[in-house]
Amino acid sequence: MQTKEQRKEEDSLIFGIRPIIETINAGKEIDKLLVQSGLKSELISQLMGLLKQKNIPFQYVPVEKLNRLTSKNHQGVVGYISTISYYKIQDVLPGVFEEGKVPLLLILDRITDVRNFGAIARTAECSGVNAIIIPSRGSAQINADAIKTSTGALQKIPVCKEENLKTTIDYLKECGLQIIACTEKTTEYYFQIDFTVPTAIIMGSEEDGILNEYLQKSDGKAKIPLMGEIGSLNVSVAAGIILYEAVSQRLVH
Repeated sequence: MQTKEQRKEEDSLIFGIRPIIETINAGKEIDKLLVQSGLKSELISQLMGLLKQKNIPFQYVPVEKLNRLTSKNHQGVVGYISTISYYKIQDVLPGVFEEGKVPLLLILDRITDVRNFGAIARTAECSGVNAIIIPSRGSAQINADAIKTSTGALQKIPVCKEENLKTTIDYLKECGLQIIACTEKTTEYYFQIDFTVPTAIIMGSEEDGILNEYLQKSDGKAKIPLMGEIGSLNVSVAAGIILYEAVSQRLVH
């Protein structure tokens, strides 16, 4: 028997070229789109043109992967309708300043595990983060499981899906935010960073951390001291430690 979460995820699944075209034209957001490799037809050309026009990311996959997602006639295209509405940071950040708040943003570089993503979102909401920024490709799908793990935080905190994180980081710096990368590639500890000023914190993939191109754009780097033999913390735990250092500093400032 399917769980409630499995039924919700299945409800968000769409397949077939024309239904997906109609879904996009109806203004609904597509969270993830998978297209069969080597597929050619007039209708698929129409879909690909629409994806380019709307700047919707997609991924080429073998037909076997699509067949595992659904046994129905998918015509080589399977997608998921977004369970939340995404924002652009350019639409969110000015409002934070207008409310007289000191911005605290969280940039998640290729966090792909949905439970980690949900747990981070829960901590972010509790610690007063103004927005979570993710790349349009290579990030966890925000599905029913992620929303459940976040205990609804993903429906409360703005999630900004950005095409180019380098450009986004440049924008944040122009707006007066410091960019702090949470990485072991530094000698400075997280409690030595001043988080009382406008700040965006970058958390990286558990596989290989933060990409070098983002590290190079950072204004500061911070690490968490590890006293045991294991070389790293779970990214959701690390995010909690860093965010609550920011909360602690701002409460006494």
